[in-house]
Amino acid sequence: MTDAPDAEVIALAGKLFDAARAGDTAVLTAAVDAGVSADLTNGSGDTLVMLAAYHGHAGTVEALLGRGADPDRANDKGQTPLAGAVFKGEADVVRALVAHGADPRAGVPSALDAARMFGREDMIALFEGS
Repeated sequence: MTDAPDAEVIALAGKLFDAARAGDTAVLTAAVDAGVSADLTNGSGDTLVMLAAYHGHAGTVEALLGRGADPDRANDKGQTPLAGAVFKGEADVVRALVAHGADPRAGVPSALDAARMFGREDMIALFEGS
């Protein structure tokens, strides 16, 4: 008996990661509603939320967080979705993550550190109020 994942499972996971990057909320919510973990991770530890956040899809981030995804789950490099959204300048995604309890001090570098590094006073003010 082997512990290797089934090829169909790998293909499905790849489609879901692509859907997160593309902001295909319908595909992702259907999959999560059918039992796929909202915190599914790829080989780098990036979650569906991380990929959607990094690519600027606030609605997709909201939908995944509403289905139980962890807003602070860091990837293998210690980066969080919130820090990724700050790095990319995705203000709507940042607001969605903060509204769902994302910790601006989590991760390396933290979202707060990234906002300071990039002079994002608007995001610093949002974080300091959370």
